[in-house]
Amino acid sequence: MKIESIEVYRVAMPVIYPFRTAYGDGHVIESVLVKMCSQGLEGWGEATPWDSPLYSPEWAGGVFSLVRDWLAPQLLGQEISSGDVLQDRLAFFKGNPFAKASLDLAWWDLEAKIKEMPLWRMLGGQEDTVEVGADFGVMETIPQLVETIQEAVDAGFPRVKLKFRPGWDLEMVRSVRQAFPDLVFHVDCNSGYHLEEAEIFLALDELNLAMIEQPLRHDDLLDHAQLQTRIKTPICLDESITSLERACQAIDIGACHWINLKPGRVGGITVACQILQEAERREISCWVGGMLESAIGSYHCIALATLPNMKYPADIFPSKRFYKKDLGFPEIELSGTAQVKALPFPGIGCVPDKRQLENLVVESHFLS
Repeated sequence: MKIESIEVYRVAMPVIYPFRTAYGDGHVIESVLVKMCSQGLEGWGEATPWDSPLYSPEWAGGVFSLVRDWLAPQLLGQEISSGDVLQDRLAFFKGNPFAKASLDLAWWDLEAKIKEMPLWRMLGGQEDTVEVGADFGVMETIPQLVETIQEAVDAGFPRVKLKFRPGWDLEMVRSVRQAFPDLVFHVDCNSGYHLEEAEIFLALDELNLAMIEQPLRHDDLLDHAQLQTRIKTPICLDESITSLERACQAIDIGACHWINLKPGRVGGITVACQILQEAERREISCWVGGMLESAIGSYHCIALATLPNMKYPADIFPSKRFYKKDLGFPEIELSGTAQVKALPFPGIGCVPDKRQLENLVVESHFLS
C-alpha cells in the first residue's frame, strides 16, 4: 500500500482511580494515536508510554514529537508492503519502540482492512476468545485487597496479578496466600528492586507464585539471569524486552522463563510476532500485557493474544475498569466470566469516538 496521509494525536485520559505501582501513582494515562490512510481506508494505532519516562525512557510528549518530526515522514508517500518493510524504514532511528509501534500498529489495522480480514485472523489466531486475568495495584489496606481479590475469584478470573513495591511486599503476599491457598497469582515489581535485595525473592519462593514479573532494573538482563539461578520461582521479563534481539539475549543467558509481550514496548505487532515465534521455538512461554491503553490499543493486544504460545491469561481490561468513557468504540467488555473477544470486523474492529477524541486531545498534527 502507498501511505497517503498520517495524523498523530497525543491524548490524556483520566482514570477513575489512581493506578499505583512501584513508579508512583498515576491519575491520567497519556497515549499517542496514529491514523494512517490509504486506498480510502484508515488504520489506527496506539502507543501508551504514559506522561513521563518512568516505565521506560519514552513518554507521550516525546513520542508525539518523534513520530511527527522524524518517523512519520519516513513512511509518508511510500509503498509499505509489509510490517518488516515498515520496520526497516524506521530502523535507522535508534530505539524508541513505543514511537515505532504507533505507526506499526496503524499499518496492521489498515492492511487488515484492505484485505477485508479481522486482524486477529490475519495474524493467525485460531480462536476469537481470549482469557484474561484480574490485576490489582497498591491499596490502602491488605484486608481491602483480600476482599477485592475474593470478588475476582467469585467472578471466575483464572489468575490474579498483584503490584509489588517496597512497603507493599512480603506481608501483603503472605496474607493473600493465606487467604487463598490454591489461587494462581504472581507479583509485578515494575523494576522496583536490586540484586542486593535477593532475600525478598528467596522468601517468595515459599509462597508458590506463578512468576515474579520484572523484579530488577528496566534495562537489565544479567542481574535477572543471576537472580534466576538463586530462586525457584520463574522470572518474567517485561520492561527489559524491547526488541527481538533483547528477547533472544535474555533467553540465551537464562534471564527469564516467561515474557510479557506488549506491542507498544517492543515496537509493534511486527516485532511482537517475531518474539513470539522465537520464544516458542526455544520453549519460552509468553502472555500479553497492557499499558492501560484505550480500546484502540487493547483490541490490538487482543488480536496478539489469540496467537499460539500465549500460555497465561492476558492483562486486558474492560473499559469501565479504568475509564468512565473509553476513547475507542466499541469499548472493551467481558464476553464471559473472564474473557474478551476479538471483533469479527476488518482490522481491529475499533475506531476512536470522535467526540471523546476531541475532548481528550492535547495536541495533534496532520501529514500528507
